[in-house]
Amino acid sequence: MTDSFSSSDDIRSGGELAHLQLVELPGVMALERGGELPGVVVGYETYGELNEARDNAVLICHAISGDSHVARHDGDDLPGWWDELVGPGDKFAIDTERYFVICTNVLGGCSGTTGPRTVNPQTGRRYGAEFPVITIGDMVETQRRALDELGIGKLRAVVGGSLGGHQALTWATRHPDRVENCIAIATSPRLTSQALGFDVVARNAIQTDPHFAGGQYYDEPEQPATGLAIARMLGHITYLSTEAMDAKFDPDRHSPRDIATAFEKKFSVGAYLAHQGQKFVERFDANSYVTISLAMDLFDLGRTRRELLSTLRSSRCRFLVVSFSSDWLFTPAQSREIVNALAALDRSVTYCEITTTAGHDAFLLVDEIGQFGPLVAARLDAALETNAAPAELRANDRRILDLIEPGKSVLDLGCGSGRVLSELRRRGHDKLMGVEVAQEKIIIAASRGLDVIDYDLNHGLPAFDDHQFDLVVMSATLQAIEHVETLLDETLRVGRQVILSFPNFAHQELREMFVREGRSPKASNRSSCGSSYGYEWYNTPNRRFPSIADVEDFCRAKGVTIHRAIYLDTGDTEYGREITDDPNLNADTAILVISRES
Repeated sequence: MTDSFSSSDDIRSGGELAHLQLVELPGVMALERGGELPGVVVGYETYGELNEARDNAVLICHAISGDSHVARHDGDDLPGWWDELVGPGDKFAIDTERYFVICTNVLGGCSGTTGPRTVNPQTGRRYGAEFPVITIGDMVETQRRALDELGIGKLRAVVGGSLGGHQALTWATRHPDRVENCIAIATSPRLTSQALGFDVVARNAIQTDPHFAGGQYYDEPEQPATGLAIARMLGHITYLSTEAMDAKFDPDRHSPRDIATAFEKKFSVGAYLAHQGQKFVERFDANSYVTISLAMDLFDLGRTRRELLSTLRSSRCRFLVVSFSSDWLFTPAQSREIVNALAALDRSVTYCEITTTAGHDAFLLVDEIGQFGPLVAARLDAALETNAAPAELRANDRRILDLIEPGKSVLDLGCGSGRVLSELRRRGHDKLMGVEVAQEKIIIAASRGLDVIDYDLNHGLPAFDDHQFDLVVMSATLQAIEHVETLLDETLRVGRQVILSFPNFAHQELREMFVREGRSPKASNRSSCGSSYGYEWYNTPNRRFPSIADVEDFCRAKGVTIHRAIYLDTGDTEYGREITDDPNLNADTAILVISRES
């Protein structure tokens, strides 16, 4: 149900996987839902070389219609389903000149690994519909055993999208000592009832096909091609967004491609879906589709926050979670459930919601890979934490840093590209996290090896527990927030103290612009705080225009204690000049240390 190779034509229409290797697992494998499988064989492909330390292995997990062929091996090879992400050289996020990449075909699949069309050694005929019910946990267990047979212990990362993301998350929670990084893309803690419903319809289409033959169709003259094609057609609808479908099919809605098909092709979307369904039948097994989709439907990390916390508590690795704004199959809200739980558990996690109209298919498409690829590369590269270039600090950054004692834990709201956090890490602080909404800034911060969550501060801070951090920093963010009172309450709940830095909109220079020129405030070029209010009236992100006096009055009214106040003219020196004479008139920036004392 959940993935195609791409929204365009299938990138492969059958053919042998020339680089496929097989490993047979010893003994009998007991399954989570009951039953067992003797003599399980796992099909896999590898890229690059395992280093002498055996610590550069990256396991990639495929989605429902995928296989082990994640990328081309050479120019003569068939295309892979993640060719733009995996390959030799630093232009690829997963560089096979640095990492040893292994991708296995999942248990229940039809491209090398034991599945329904495998001959059951106990009966001498193919399993067919008698293949036992399996789970994502069973898939991961076969991968674990296969890696053991290949002598691979620790994994630099487990990476997967959609169903592959489910596998990656299962690795992180069930084998925490073997996984350094979990990269889960376009995935969820469980399927929504709507998504599960699409799977149910797809399986019904297959199993009610007159040629399904109770699942034992392999030796029959006809296969359940119609049912499998309809299942695939239904799946393709869920992979796309409304915007993507309108762009693709509306211009020639009444001029469909002329293809040979028994399916309806009155409209261009119908011809497209018919083509996709027919091509899929050529390379995939109907029983495998039933088996794998059911395994995905059974996946459940937890419905509530408490259940998610319980499941994810066993994890020890670093996480990267990526979602796509138009994905209504595995929504960004579902990714945030995972991220919020990880953040509450103090796990190292970076999260980014990629803006796109491509829908669920986005994780397989070139343009979107170009957006999240740098995040994947950053998460894999441990050297970033020690080798990242120092960030260029502004005057208010330096003053904020001077207020943070050694060893303190810090949450930076509106962290931008990570200037303050990067310097704090250089100074030896361990527990650091940022919150940011600008995608380009998140990528820069992540490229510095920082943990950053893509989150709208107008929604509060539900990811974090009371007093989870020693300090919450909110620098040049206050004026851009819609619900100021709510957010300040939240920062004072999450942090033992809050460092609040904001531009003073009562600064003399701004007042004079109103009085002399009759124009909206805009900072002069000399002010290093110009990014806070250096906008035109029509493009400013600012919603609030507080003065120092306004904020001080607010704190008094809300019972908030101001422990320290620094008022600056930030334009004079790299540290700014401290203002003591009428700061509400003469300071362009204020920095307050506040708390709500019990």
